Amino acid sequence: MAPKNSLTVSLMLRLTISILVLGVKASVHDYKVEKFMISGNAYVFHGGSEGLYASLHTNSSDPNDGSFIRFEKITFTRTEESALSNRIMSVRAVIFEVNDRDTLGGSFFGGQKSICCTEDLSKLGSCTKGSIIHRSSNHSKNWPQILTVSFKPGKTETVLQSQTIRIARTGMYNLYFIYCDNELEGILINGKTIWKNPFGYLPGRMAPLMKFFGIVSLAFVILGAYWFYQYSKFWREVIPLQNCITVVITLGMLELTLWYFDFAEFNQTGVRPAGTTFWAATFGTVRRTVSRVLILLVSMGYGVVRPTLGGITSKVLLLAGTFFCASEVLEIVENVGIVSDQSAKAKLLFVLPVALLDAFFIIWIFISLSRTLNKLQQRKMTAKLEMYRKFTNALIVATVVSLGWIGFEVYFRSTDIYNEQWKTAWVIPALWQVISFSVLCVICNLWSPSQNSVRFAHSDDGIEDFDHEESHPLIRSASLSLKDNWSYSMSQDATKVILRADATVYNGTDPDEEDKRE
Repeated sequence: MAPKNSLTVSLMLRLTISILVLGVKASVHDYKVEKFMISGNAYVFHGGSEGLYASLHTNSSDPNDGSFIRFEKITFTRTEESALSNRIMSVRAVIFEVNDRDTLGGSFFGGQKSICCTEDLSKLGSCTKGSIIHRSSNHSKNWPQILTVSFKPGKTETVLQSQTIRIARTGMYNLYFIYCDNELEGILINGKTIWKNPFGYLPGRMAPLMKFFGIVSLAFVILGAYWFYQYSKFWREVIPLQNCITVVITLGMLELTLWYFDFAEFNQTGVRPAGTTFWAATFGTVRRTVSRVLILLVSMGYGVVRPTLGGITSKVLLLAGTFFCASEVLEIVENVGIVSDQSAKAKLLFVLPVALLDAFFIIWIFISLSRTLNKLQQRKMTAKLEMYRKFTNALIVATVVSLGWIGFEVYFRSTDIYNEQWKTAWVIPALWQVISFSVLCVICNLWSPSQNSVRFAHSDDGIEDFDHEESHPLIRSASLSLKDNWSYSMSQDATKVILRADATVYNGTDPDEEDKRE
């Protein structure tokens, strides 16, 4: 196990260092010695996919105004063997909106769909052999946009002229570089494209999240101000559970602030530093992990009805560690180094493990809550019982909403194959933030630092020991009673009254009553 663990740590360190050092450009799609892949009868390279909003107004004097896709220094390099041909061979850049995907490609009498025109299709007169099959979109005869660049005989390199494609219609746009000639096999592409929305460089699906993160950051600041005021005011009465809550609030404030500034910088410059994105994602993963562990600890009664977790500490840590790893992978896949708006189905593989671990957390939380409530009811601890009942009710509501949202998220990601619902995709991570923040507010309300905090803490009086069942005493316990016998007398000179009080302590019953029974 040791070599395996050291290998895993080594790989994680290399990934972290490479992310922090290199940085990543987001709406600037860089192509560095990229290869084409075979797709059907064509060679294809995916240049990017982003949700773009239509330009509200276009200022022709400003090249950066409005919404556009810009090609800059796109260079294609072919092999020396291919350059020996005297034929002119071409590479095409195809830009289309996702709803127009059926306008590309064709088939011969319902056979397999082809991107490039085949000899059979050319005989029908529907296309020219070796060209890309396409027809005009229903909403515009100029779409899809197809840009062509050709290799001159004997030349190994050709450059696509720099140009800007204006976006006049809102949609999910895709860019593919395609060639059909087999003699061009082995082409490499270099250069970049710049994608911009009217409001900045943020991809369409991410734009609403910037405002959302700003609002939630403000909400965390307000919650943090209230909590830290109470914490500083009653710091002498703070219990261990409240320290855990403080950590969660701090992590939440850091996470949301990092996300907001990460998105703001991305939107302003078009360049997204991977270091900021990585740390925002990592803080978010740590916060979600600690939040779930906190809820589990509260459900188990830690710090309130039991001083330690006992033998289950290792199990809690194992579940927390597994959840952290799965969530961190998901966050990195979704955010760090990702240029295009990914297909939801592509991320489903990483969502399912997190959803299953969440379900395991939920089951364990409610089993623990049920045991804690039963013990509190048996011990007749009414104040703590009432507090836990309020917490349980809030948790039931949050769990029902979460389970419904998990089902919807899995359905959404599995059915939105072409990313057509990109404008509403931001709601999925947003609602998780709302649910998490709402549960945190409930916990802060119930366990807020106050002068009565110690009242809800665990005490070592033997009554609140939940780790062991009650032991039966060998000696029968009984209440102790105090019986006073009063008498008075006169002094010899009759000037003073003398009072005498004799106190007798006895166990359980009155000695006089015992005498009567005898």
